[in-house]
Amino acid sequence: MGALPERRDIPPWVKVPEDLKNPEVLQVQTRLLEALFGPRGSRIPYIEQVSKAMLQLNALESSDFTEVVVYGSHLFKLRTKWMLQSMAEWHRQRQERGMLKLQEAMNALELSPWMK
Repeated sequence: MGALPERRDIPPWVKVPEDLKNPEVLQVQTRLLEALFGPRGSRIPYIEQVSKAMLQLNALESSDFTEVVVYGSHLFKLRTKWMLQSMAEWHRQRQERGMLKLQEAMNALELSPWMK
């Protein structure tokens, strides 16, 4: 089964010990964590309450990814994992679009050949 999470404030909707078995695990780019969970993880309690799951973040050594472990009933774990993956993809695409717009703006600012 592995070690139980170190958290002491297990939410009331998580049934101990059955919901702590076989957690869903996903890896998220560390730079997206603030966008997903707010500054210093301020949105984690809200996401846990809405999703009826419990989240645990584990920094991975020598990687730009963080492991997100989702505990709860099978259905809530899967739903929460899907939600987090969708949010991460949306933020990634948003950043990508922002970079494309920045590149277009930089190209538009370049001097045309007759102005050189």
